[in-house]
Amino acid sequence: MAARKKWRIAGINFDFRHMDHLLACVARTPHAELVGIAHHDRGEMADVIAAHEVPDDRVFTDWRQCIEATRPEIVILCPASGAHADWVEDVAAYGVHVLIEKPFAANLAQADRMVKAMRRAKRRLAINWPLAWYPPHVTAHRLVWAGRIGELQEVHFYDGNRSPIWDRGNPRAEPPTTAQKRASWFYDANGGGSLVDYLGYGATLATWFFDGRKPTEITTMTGGTKGLRVDEQSVTLARYGEWLSTFHTRWGTFSDPWEHQPQPRCGFVLKGSAGTISNYDYQPTITVQTKQHPAEKTMAVDRLKKPRENPVQYFLHALEADAEITGPLSIKMSRIGQQIVDTAARSAREKRPLKLLTK
Repeated sequence: MAARKKWRIAGINFDFRHMDHLLACVARTPHAELVGIAHHDRGEMADVIAAHEVPDDRVFTDWRQCIEATRPEIVILCPASGAHADWVEDVAAYGVHVLIEKPFAANLAQADRMVKAMRRAKRRLAINWPLAWYPPHVTAHRLVWAGRIGELQEVHFYDGNRSPIWDRGNPRAEPPTTAQKRASWFYDANGGGSLVDYLGYGATLATWFFDGRKPTEITTMTGGTKGLRVDEQSVTLARYGEWLSTFHTRWGTFSDPWEHQPQPRCGFVLKGSAGTISNYDYQPTITVQTKQHPAEKTMAVDRLKKPRENPVQYFLHALEADAEITGPLSIKMSRIGQQIVDTAARSAREKRPLKLLTK
């Protein structure tokens, strides 16, 4: 597809407030134009309306009216996790490309529905994982591919937050009550829970680090507050050949990692045959251990460069160059991550190890 002056983009469904960041990426991209936003509750869009001075004729509470009135070429979607398939099927019918915020879907069947809908529409789909744009993880991936730590053997992941419904605007906020959790879609069994929210991050980026390699066996346990329908903690053990990788998810970390790194730290530790890398979320450095530097060496993280500075810029580049979408945003990588998530969820329910699910 030939390059063009402006791409018409609409942001639809603000259930997941990562929409703010994605629309900020649109604003920073010269050849992108925000032509419309839509959510059933106008109040949820107030911050974006103010930040980007969105005129009233581009603000909608009916998403269909938004698409029909503004004629976007690309729709950014941030719906509740359990509704991803329904939203992609509905939006794809309008013949638009879709950039959807993580996770891929609530389960593998829903993910495959999304892929089918986009293929039927003959349009492109990308799944955005914010951790894929963190310089520590991008730097670690470059070093793994360069062979700095030899053959990658293990990926160890720990990530989460205090709670997805924590009152972050209140410095004196107390943990949300069980009743508040029960009322939130984040704690609904269809697409909720720390496992669905965070394991996809670790599993998809691990697939990226492993260059598309799949684990053969998964064992998972979950924990959380009594009376909730979903987990607030999960621990997954994944077998890659002779070696084992671990993935920990946690709603209820002591602090949010974007404010203060909790302990354990949120991010990754990578173990190779000739070294290790620790690459933690939001940090300006990573730590590399090799035979030449067994006592560890601290390295500044890479600076992101065009066309891979943010997900919107990269998605537009792929469309303009008619290039394959690669890495964590690709259907291929994200589907493997979804396989791991689905297998982990079933393993936790059945309380036994499982071979990797294929469908």
